[in-house]
Amino acid sequence: MYLEPIRAAYALHTPLHIARDYDVRLVLPATENAVRRSLETIKTGLAHFDFPPEGMANLEIVLAEVLNNIVEHAYADRTGGLIEISLSYRDSGLWCTVLDGGVSMPEGGLPMGQTVTDKTQIADLPEGGFGWFLIRSLADHLAYERGESGNCLSFRVSLDATHSS
Repeated sequence: MYLEPIRAAYALHTPLHIARDYDVRLVLPATENAVRRSLETIKTGLAHFDFPPEGMANLEIVLAEVLNNIVEHAYADRTGGLIEISLSYRDSGLWCTVLDGGVSMPEGGLPMGQTVTDKTQIADLPEGGFGWFLIRSLADHLAYERGESGNCLSFRVSLDATHSS
């Protein structure tokens, strides 16, 4: 069961100290405010490593898209849900695993996402799908699994100056 171990480890307000080659786990309620606080906590915890700004920006975009999708879609009709984020720095990247007990991904797999062309006007953009395009563009080793009690999404975001898929 994905969420059993995390219910006892609810630790949103614990300061985050990430060390190279060290695993860190955050557990947060599935709310917009908790997502914002967690992203700030992760950024603060990684700040002392002096990673290139592009890598940190990519990490923030990917995590924000993933976590906000969980809040908005996986827990759309439910309250009291939890999200667990596990982070591990290895091989010039941050390996992330995100667990939740919400509904499964559409059609049981990862969405492809929609691309945006240079000629598309912002006002003409349809709602939805662009987040998955960003996730797929900025992360690699994407994997999704639906278990009996929830979803497991894992991926790697390069923290080097250049992104490598």
